[in-house]
Parts: sequence; C-alpha cells; structure tokens
Amino acid sequence: MSERIKGVLSPVVTPFRQDLSVDLPRFTDQCKWLQSNQIGLAFLGTNSEANSLSPEERLEMIEALVQAGLNPKGMMPGTGGCDFPSTVLLTRRAVELGCAGVLMLPPFYYKGVSDEGLYRYFSEVIQRVADDRLKIYLYHIPPVAQVGITLPLIERLLTSYPSVIAGLKDSSGDWQNTQAMLERFGPQGFDVFAGSETFLLQTLRGGGAGCISATANVNAVAIHGLYQNWKEADADARQESLDRIRQIFQNFPMIPALKSAIAHWSSNDDWRQVRPPLTQLSSDQHRDLIHQLEAAGFSITGLR
Repeated sequence: MSERIKGVLSPVVTPFRQDLSVDLPRFTDQCKWLQSNQIGLAFLGTNSEANSLSPEERLEMIEALVQAGLNPKGMMPGTGGCDFPSTVLLTRRAVELGCAGVLMLPPFYYKGVSDEGLYRYFSEVIQRVADDRLKIYLYHIPPVAQVGITLPLIERLLTSYPSVIAGLKDSSGDWQNTQAMLERFGPQGFDVFAGSETFLLQTLRGGGAGCISATANVNAVAIHGLYQNWKEADADARQESLDRIRQIFQNFPMIPALKSAIAHWSSNDDWRQVRPPLTQLSSDQHRDLIHQLEAAGFSITGLR
C-alpha cells in the first residue's frame, strides 16, 4: 500500500485574471511555492472558490499541476459537489493522474438529507470510479455546507469500503467532534485532519494526521514548523503564535484576506481578485490587514 498523505495541506487560493478567468501559470507558481515549503495541496476546496469554478476549469487545474511537474503524491484535490457526474469525472481523473487522494464534499444543496442518502452518494461514486487506487477524504464543513458527515455514516462507509475511505477533514470548528473521530476511527487507520491550524497541536497529540488550513496559504513555514516539532518543549508556544496570526485573518473575510496578503507580499495586485459573489477587501480593509500582520511581525518570502 502506498504511503498516505499527512502533514500540513493548503486549500490553495485560486488566482483570477481581471476578466475572472483562472490564471493557471500563477496558480502553478503558488503551488510550487507551497510544495517547496513542505505543504501539501488540497486545492479545489472552499478557499479555492471551487464552487465558483466549472468542472472543466477544475479539471484543467488538476492537470496543469501534474503537467508542470508537481508531485501528485502531495495532492488532495477537492472533487465533491452537488453535480454527481462531475464528482465522478473529477475523482476518476485525479486517481488516473496519481493524486494521493481526493477531498470530497457531500452533496450540499438539499438540506435535511439522511445518512442513507449520503451513503448512497459516496457509494455510487466509489463504484463508478472503480479504481483500487482511490483514496477518499471526507469533507465535514457544516458551518458552510450545512450537510455534515456523522460518525455512524463514517462507520458504515469504513465497513463497506475500508481501503477507499482514508480519512476526513473536520472543519466543524468543534474540538469535541474532532476528538470523537480520532478516538473512534483513528485505531482503524482513519486519518483525521483538523480544518484549522488552531487545532493542529491537539489533533497531533490525539493521533491525527495534520491539518488542512486556509492560512497555510500564507503562514506555511510556521505551520509546518509546528507539525515537525509538535513533540518539542516549545510546541505550545508555537501553537499560540499560529493562533495570533490566524486571529488577524479571521478579523476579515477569510478568502479575500488571504488574497490580499499574497498580493501585498508578491507585489501583484491581481491576486486580490475574487469571483462573485465574493468581493475583495476594500482599500481600507487591505491596509488594515497588512498593518495588523506587520505589527505582529508577519511576512511572506519567496512568492512570485
């Protein structure tokens, strides 16, 4: 069995041109910078604005990274969504290209759906992709999707597809939920990733695999530093430092704030562009964000 992806992964923000088309060369450069800093690529998720992208664009982005020579074993592209055929298409292609796994949202448009319905969805995808290399990481983000992944559903999926259901990203923001998953499924080889570096140290101490966090887009070195050194005496101090930077970003709309920071430290204002219905930070917000980050001693080096 191939080695599972672990560590710190970034839900890579998507660069757009002024006409709102995806800037593939800039996207590839950003992913190269992340991989050079030991960060995995969990692109095409929430912070990638993936649900504002067409299936064709998402497919192009996966293929562009592999064609550019980035290591697919460090990739966990998001392939889930409400469109069942596109989920199958994107998942199959990610497996064909050698990606370590896929991060899969539940279908989220219909609310109040049963675990039975969600089980059938994931089961159908698995059966239609029909590839022994497939590794699915479930994406639990009820604050956004409002359709979550329950513990009984995980149990059933693991029982039916133990070699396919590899883990989960928990973006519930509820440590007790993360802890319950770690305790119940960790011994079965189910890899739990925290959805924020705020819970990274607790997750690692609980036997988890790492984190998939928005701010890994910008605070890559420090977050990976905690992952590497979580058993050291300064681990709690490292966690507190990460939390301070995270809180600054959380004072603003997260996706536009991440893009503003990248725009500032790459000297490329095009990075501030988001797709509707999102809006970029105002000039005042942008200045305030950068001021707060610089006052906290934060900077980013090596961006292009």
